Amino acid sequence: MKNVFIALFCLIGSTAFAQSEDEGIKSAITSYTEGFTKGDTASLGRAFASNALLRNLNTSTGKIADMPLRKFIAGMPVGGAKATGALLNYSYAGTSAVATVEFKFDDFKYIDLLSLMKINDEWKIVCRVFSRVALDVNLASGQGAKVGAGKTTPAAKKQTAPAPKAKKDDGW
Repeated sequence: MKNVFIALFCLIGSTAFAQSEDEGIKSAITSYTEGFTKGDTASLGRAFASNALLRNLNTSTGKIADMPLRKFIAGMPVGGAKATGALLNYSYAGTSAVATVEFKFDDFKYIDLLSLMKINDEWKIVCRVFSRVALDVNLASGQGAKVGAGKTTPAAKKQTAPAPKAKKDDGW
């Protein structure tokens, strides 16, 4: 009976103290936006996974430009960037999430598309892909088709050769 009580206590205790997924994602994003706008490097460090990717397109060269996380954090101005930050949207499934954040400056804005993962029970930004755009540019979004959502007519079966057997090490 004692073991059942201990197991029940641990289960209830861990559930009561567990952070909801929504709260965890919003917390990571808040650490990011506040770190960015207040120059709080500790908050930025909490928001990102240590091996996060930060990427954008260098419009002058047409090439993808990577910025090391350490350089991004070290380059934060004292007092933060003179911008306002806002979480526009997010979605998640399992241990993966995506979020969109906007930082408005006086004459332009950054739109950040963030990928997050739940690592050791904490949501962390693992990739930041961002664009510098004019203030009048708004986030565009679309809806993909659901797989198997519509009725389809099965195609006529064709005679095909049997599929080759997978090799022992086929790269997967």
